[in-house]
Amino acid sequence: MTCKWIRLILQKFQQRLLNQCYLLLCAIILSWSAPVNANTMSDIPAVPADAAEAWLVTFGPGEIYWERFGHNAIWLREPAEGLDHTFNFGYFDFDQEDFFLRFMRGRMLYFSIAQPASREFEFYRGDNRSIRVQKLNLQPAQYTQLRDYLLNDIRPENRDYRYDYYLNNCSTRIRDALDLALDGALSARTKSLPAGLNFRDQTRRLTQMQFWYYLGLELGLGAPVDRDVSRWDEMFIPMVVADELAAMSRDTGDQLLATDKVIFTSTAEQPAAIPAASWYRYLLLGLLITAIAWISGRLMPPAWLAGLAGSWVLISATIGLVLAALWMFTDHEVTRPNANLLLFNPLILLLLIPPLRQLSAGLLIASVTIAWLLQLLPGHQHNLDVLVLATPINLAVAAYFIKSKI
Repeated sequence: MTCKWIRLILQKFQQRLLNQCYLLLCAIILSWSAPVNANTMSDIPAVPADAAEAWLVTFGPGEIYWERFGHNAIWLREPAEGLDHTFNFGYFDFDQEDFFLRFMRGRMLYFSIAQPASREFEFYRGDNRSIRVQKLNLQPAQYTQLRDYLLNDIRPENRDYRYDYYLNNCSTRIRDALDLALDGALSARTKSLPAGLNFRDQTRRLTQMQFWYYLGLELGLGAPVDRDVSRWDEMFIPMVVADELAAMSRDTGDQLLATDKVIFTSTAEQPAAIPAASWYRYLLLGLLITAIAWISGRLMPPAWLAGLAGSWVLISATIGLVLAALWMFTDHEVTRPNANLLLFNPLILLLLIPPLRQLSAGLLIASVTIAWLLQLLPGHQHNLDVLVLATPINLAVAAYFIKSKI
């Protein structure tokens, strides 16, 4: 009898505990989903059957490296034509003929598509990327011109275009389409305005959260991305297009935008408005590599340190050959000229030839010195992160080969 009562008490306690856990779980789920559901598509009213609307849609940065620059599209809503689609220019096909060769040579083909807006919005919500929508106040003739342009651009014979990271990408083509619809008002306003940030600074601020991706871009991008650009050029970044339309509407007072709202807010960390100084983390990496090599060289046989020095020579020369190939044999204009070739000079291979070691070590030290002196010139290439990484390693390797008798 006693056991029966104990079982009953335990069952009631277990049921109460399960109920409490269930309520707690619901609360956690609701707390997680609250930011996501705060802004929804229900905030956007339906389009009347005889109306037509054009919206600029801007998707925020994602976590994966190719998503760091954001994305945008033009959303057309015209029930009479069966349109509730986003038009964007950010697609490529791995099955394209000679895809990787085109990629390496800077001759990538991207293409434009249209797809149901609900599908695209759902994808970006699922990817936890913010969605900002701006409804354009266009005259009927302007809307028709924009619609016809976009519909023509997605035709199979017209959809492909030669992609350029800064001058002809998914965002600049959206910019050009909007400028067409606005009868050139966007270009007239922005081509004479200085950019807030140049190509380099926009790239740096949007990639600084990826340590190696950022370093790779700093290695490969040459002096062209450091030049001054206009606000028109700066609209290679989707978020800049959205901000410029908002500024244009505000400054001109002509109510270009009927609506400007964020319908989905990402919970991910967002990039800073300007690039932060990050050279110190690459300096620490360079000093760490040098220190580990030196300490291990003291503990291991002489051949060990010789192997480490020789490995750096091969790594550095390989990087230099890649940079030289990007400069001389591809259409990647932003990679030439590139001062990083002073730090990763293919001629460093001469260090492996005993009779030329002294001369080659001196050449390496001179190259590093010149790379630093270039920082004193106006309009120099920003490569401080690469400089502070490579300098201690290069100087240590040069010192080793000067002293080495192997």
